Amino acid sequence: MSTATADHHDHDDHHGPAPGLMRWVYTTNHKDIGTLYLLFALVMFFIGGGMALIIRAELFQPGLQIVDPLFFNSMTTMHALVMIFGVVMPAFVGLANWMIPMMIGGPDMALPRLNNWSFWIMPFAFAVLLSTLFMEGGGPAGGWTLYAPLSLQGGDNLAFVIFAIHFMGISSVMGSINIVATIFNMRAPGMTLMKMPLFVWTWLITAYLLIAVIPVLAGAVTMLLTDRYFDTSFFSAAGGGDPVMFQHIFWFFGHPEVYILILPAFGIISSIIPTFARKPLFGYASMVYATASIAFLSFIVWAHHMFTVGMPLAGEMFFMFATMMISVPTGVKVFNWIATMWRGSMTFETPMLFAIGFLVMFTIGGLSGLMLAITPADIQYHDTYFVVAHFHYVLVPGAIYSIMAATYYWIPKWTGNMYDEKWGKIHFWVSTVFLNVLFFPMHFVGLAGMPRRIPDYSMQFADWNAVATIGAFGFGFSQLIFVYVVYKCIKGGEKATTEVWEGADGLEWTVPSPAPYHTFETPPAIR
Repeated sequence: MSTATADHHDHDDHHGPAPGLMRWVYTTNHKDIGTLYLLFALVMFFIGGGMALIIRAELFQPGLQIVDPLFFNSMTTMHALVMIFGVVMPAFVGLANWMIPMMIGGPDMALPRLNNWSFWIMPFAFAVLLSTLFMEGGGPAGGWTLYAPLSLQGGDNLAFVIFAIHFMGISSVMGSINIVATIFNMRAPGMTLMKMPLFVWTWLITAYLLIAVIPVLAGAVTMLLTDRYFDTSFFSAAGGGDPVMFQHIFWFFGHPEVYILILPAFGIISSIIPTFARKPLFGYASMVYATASIAFLSFIVWAHHMFTVGMPLAGEMFFMFATMMISVPTGVKVFNWIATMWRGSMTFETPMLFAIGFLVMFTIGGLSGLMLAITPADIQYHDTYFVVAHFHYVLVPGAIYSIMAATYYWIPKWTGNMYDEKWGKIHFWVSTVFLNVLFFPMHFVGLAGMPRRIPDYSMQFADWNAVATIGAFGFGFSQLIFVYVVYKCIKGGEKATTEVWEGADGLEWTVPSPAPYHTFETPPAIR
């Protein structure tokens, strides 16, 4: 190191990190950036949740009572965009930032400045997105899928929504490139790919999915933009375009996206269940292959969202069987998690409760998804509340529960303090009861024919809608317990020990991948 460089470093050390708030603006530390992502996701969680409560309040009774139908439609659109791009994805990226360098033995992420940039784009993107609610003509009202020609109606909010989506996409792609670069280049000596913790594996595969499909979304929304403002007619039948083409392009992004929202959750659950069962994960290699299979298959099932557009029978059959195939690797995962718990010395701390809640309710969502894969059945279920029930069972007890499980599991590591176990368990049970009161009745009204995204409905759906709305407000307000537990833990509390979960054989933080190969020098029972 030259004298000048050494002096420069001493000078930097002397000043320390930028004071106060500016430290968070300039930081390139993976832990700081992970914290920023998680806090951002928490704030957006309450914004998106508030939108959901507006939707449910309107649906408490039949008739139009609280909001204008156009505003209702913009709430359904914004609720989804905020929850997907503003809550689940940033929270998973935050967990990746915090944990991946520590799990692979790296000093930080591979590209720290890129890391800072990919976070700071997010708040601006969402400021632009949310600002559309205050524009003339209100927010976007074409659903989160932005189907043409519906999304091409209305005011100039579409341009701002597309601008925001481009920024979120840039952020996601940069974050993914960083994660791939980190995993390939920063692993400790001796950590081969098949020795990485499963959370690292699931994120590696997720990052590849993001890099592959975000540009597809960017293309779709750019074509929408030129249709609206530059007189092209990609999706306008009058000009020789095809509105169904938009659906093909959108779902080619959208289906891998739903796996982007769940694969990191699989990694989290694969870290938590072995810790509290006090056994190594059952079938490590099969879990890696199952994750890769799900990612591959996610690219060839997109049109199962489109069974009602009138595609040829051969197309319907292909997409039906390809969709059913995805249930095989998913079933392998569920089997392996159950096998890990089988005859383990289980304890039921809060992270484990959330993991088991994930397992039970995610499986319910998976089974209703298998029903939706059956073409003739899907034509009946399409655009009803049954579909809403299905994907909320996958995303709320799936993605959201796994993020909460991860928070409870790793927050002692992050803060050095133990969270309040009693309140953590109360949070789990209250959330779980209200979550099922909220989403389970949607299966019934959906099978009875209640359409989604409609602010008014027929009298026969009134009772279950009232039940669901009570569940929604209960679930929403029970998340304040989560904020209380996290805040209290950050502020202080009893100090976490080095072996916070008392895991056997160092299972407490990351479950070291496969058990070592047996040498047979000692009998397996007393090894």
